[in-house]
Amino acid sequence: MSLANGRPYIAQPGPSVLPDRVLAAMQRGSPNIYGGSLHDMVATLWSDLRAVARTKGHVAIYIGNGHAAWEAANTNMFSQGDKALVLITGNFGTGWANAARGIGIDVTAIDFGKRAAADPARLAQALAEDKAHSIKAVLVTHVDTATSVRNDIAALRAAIDSVGHPALLAVDAIASLGCDQVEMDAWGVDVMIAASQKGLMTPPGLAFVWLSDKALAQGRGADRRTPYWDWTPRVTGSEFWQYFHGTAPTHHLYALREALTMIAEEGLEAVWARHERLAQAVWAAIEIWGSAGPMAMNVADPACRGRSVTGVRIGAPHGTALRHWCEQKAGVTLGIGLGMVADDDPEWHGFFRMAHMGHVNAHMTLGMLGVVQAGLLALDIPHGKGALEAAARVVAGA
Repeated sequence: MSLANGRPYIAQPGPSVLPDRVLAAMQRGSPNIYGGSLHDMVATLWSDLRAVARTKGHVAIYIGNGHAAWEAANTNMFSQGDKALVLITGNFGTGWANAARGIGIDVTAIDFGKRAAADPARLAQALAEDKAHSIKAVLVTHVDTATSVRNDIAALRAAIDSVGHPALLAVDAIASLGCDQVEMDAWGVDVMIAASQKGLMTPPGLAFVWLSDKALAQGRGADRRTPYWDWTPRVTGSEFWQYFHGTAPTHHLYALREALTMIAEEGLEAVWARHERLAQAVWAAIEIWGSAGPMAMNVADPACRGRSVTGVRIGAPHGTALRHWCEQKAGVTLGIGLGMVADDDPEWHGFFRMAHMGHVNAHMTLGMLGVVQAGLLALDIPHGKGALEAAARVVAGA
């Protein structure tokens, strides 16, 4: 007998839950791509995309996923043989570094492991040693989806400025935009990337790059650009086709329009506060479970945890066993341990992730925690008592 029949809940960190309003917005025939209502609708996206990133800078849309956003940023920031400094706090920092290497960029990586945020002092030291200013950009994830480590972007910007280095600061905000507080301009970010499938509550398929005037100027001399990836016509073009270098991703754009409307209706600060409260509820439950068992949060310092996803260590084979039980017996899909070595490694089987991002509310989060509690009981995994009550108290504001 299974209790998984009914609507499943995908509690993995992307693609996130799609709101009914977003799904409904996509249910239409193909529009005229050469004029009319589609052009009018797309014209309303730019200001809202700037608002969600808290920037007055430029924004480009690409048809693609987060890896496409890396490619777009890399090809516009760098020329063959240029140097990049990548700060790695998880699997996706490594991925961005490898994407840069793949197009001929000379990458130096500082790996801070899987449980700690990037150290601004080490960044400042590395840049101070670059007397010739050969490093063109510093690349870092805001929240690494694999580890749930959150980096202090403002502190990293201050470290760059403290040594007077001219490098661009490029930030991957795929797992944080529309969930965590993101302040592109206030934090001094030159290039920021995101994708549609997480906090923006839209199906996978859209990649975004926000850029400053400084980044736009540097991009004009980049020889890694190709006609498709070149961000210049996308942000300065006067013809509709230039925004997408061809046919527009029409139905994704309708979905995005509705998702941005929902964010504006709620209010961006309220969106951040909702994610903060739900994350705190998840953490409260994990702390209680771990008080008498093997479960622990991957990131010890709450200031260094993403508010959209929580990485959990529970030891092999409990992580994989618990994920399978939750999905097969109760219809809740938790995230796998991305970047935790390989499938046959004990660390991989002792790690899972809980998502609380995008279109998510109290009953969804408490329901997920209730299923995890049931899984712990069913699998006889030691754990502390009272976790659900602790999470409920957070939700209640008690």
